[in-house]
Amino acid sequence: MNAEKPTVGRPKAFDEETVLDRAVEVFWRHGYEGTSLSALTSAMGINRPSLYATFGSKEQLFRRAFDRYRETRLAHVRVALEQPTARAVIESYLRLSIDALTSGDHPPGCMSVQGGLVCSPENTRVSQVLAEGRAQGEAALEARLSRAVDEGDLPSGVDTRALARFVAALGEGHAVHAVAGVGREDLHASVDIAMRAVEALVR
Repeated sequence: MNAEKPTVGRPKAFDEETVLDRAVEVFWRHGYEGTSLSALTSAMGINRPSLYATFGSKEQLFRRAFDRYRETRLAHVRVALEQPTARAVIESYLRLSIDALTSGDHPPGCMSVQGGLVCSPENTRVSQVLAEGRAQGEAALEARLSRAVDEGDLPSGVDTRALARFVAALGEGHAVHAVAGVGREDLHASVDIAMRAVEALVR
């Protein structure tokens, strides 16, 4: 008697990372609530049953897309945190972020800011996901600045949490202005002013 052959599942007709990248762009451009399922399926090149089978709900897809965005689009933050001094960390963080915000190969601004800063009550979880992502980035910056204090690179009295929040808030403000069409040169000019404040703090 012949052994029964195992059933082979039907292979997916799409690459998950590719369709996630397309979903990132749609959510980034229109925000969570401004993005329809039709816009998603059209951009991703898949039908609704495939979307639900692979990603679950629209909210679950958004979470996956946001994770993908942070993995692929925030490399400049990791580069900034690796700089040797606190001053270089802060300046790199701000300037590299501006370059990323105004790059022409994706929607202007930042998905973590415009993806769902304000949502209706039934979608507050989306706003929370984005807030948690921003908080994690701010915490990483604070940890790096605290290390600078330990190393004597920053004065011992510096409030690293407040400094990290100042830098993060400026970066998020740049994201809002980039969406409004403010140019890269003008955004960098604000960093010039911020760095004067940082210099005074370091001294």
